[in-house]
Amino acid sequence: PITPGELLCLGSSLAFSGLFYYIHRKKARVVSRIQEAPKLQVDDDLPALVSAAEGRCLPYVALEGIVLPARAALTSHYHEGLQGVIQKLLLREHRLIWNSLAQCW
Repeated sequence: PITPGELLCLGSSLAFSGLFYYIHRKKARVVSRIQEAPKLQVDDDLPALVSAAEGRCLPYVALEGIVLPARAALTSHYHEGLQGVIQKLLLREHRLIWNSLAQCW
């Protein structure tokens, strides 16, 4: 004999398992798209390639080449001789609408 509490626990466990499996599969597809991204060299042909792409945007690409820091290169505290630079950040603000019921934007 199975009690209603056990059925509830079983059902919620199956629902959460299905939800987490769905999220896992969705993220796995994104990871596979990133791993299959074309590798492009940073050279004079790159601006023409970007402007020829649909929407002037390349969704997933791996850029290979030498970059120069704007000020000073960042050095790693954990790996000696490893340096890096910070990518120029792009901030895109979404349109804000005042919600008078919740008193927030």
